[in-house]
Amino acid sequence: MPTDPVAPLGLRERKKRAARRAMSEAALKLAAEKGVEQVRVEDIASAVGVSPRTFNNYFSSKEEAICSFIVERQERVREALRERPAGETLWEAVSAATLEAYGSSGEPDRGTVKVARSMMQHPSMHGEFLKAHATVEQVLAEAILERAGAGPENALNARLMAAIVESAVKTAFFNWLVNEGAEPFLSTVETLLREAASGVPSLTGREPVKKPNKK
Repeated sequence: MPTDPVAPLGLRERKKRAARRAMSEAALKLAAEKGVEQVRVEDIASAVGVSPRTFNNYFSSKEEAICSFIVERQERVREALRERPAGETLWEAVSAATLEAYGSSGEPDRGTVKVARSMMQHPSMHGEFLKAHATVEQVLAEAILERAGAGPENALNARLMAAIVESAVKTAFFNWLVNEGAEPFLSTVETLLREAASGVPSLTGREPVKKPNKK
């Protein structure tokens, strides 16, 4: 039986996400310290106190674990979107959820990001980064469609809207990274989303958002 897409996460799922996040953070930290080639699955598992077998239950490779932080951010956007007021327009809700999720951790650390950027050039990492970014767009598109209501036209436009949002985030991030005196990352994201608002697709058949009863 399929799970209710807007149901709150249970304790088991929260624990699984916390474990996955811990392994991803350990993988990224070790790769930054030792280099991608020198990191083993055993090292990542040991850093968080689990077995390599447990690690393999969550990730298929160390590269996937290192790149997992990209998808993790978008999961936060999806959860924030589900909590936006029902009276907001779709674009208002998506923009606010994006800024809320990316702002929850504050401005990114420039030193850590430079290390991550250098790892993106590593041959074994390139494919995983591309896969992670493709997943990010898909996760957001599904969240948009969930709010707007299913339908052939909405499915296509939800994917387009997700691509617009992801492009704004990537553009703001690249601008922040290469320009030392650039505007803060979050401010740039907000500006780009506001400028994109006039060109976002129109989704039809939007139903009021129903939130689960909280006990």
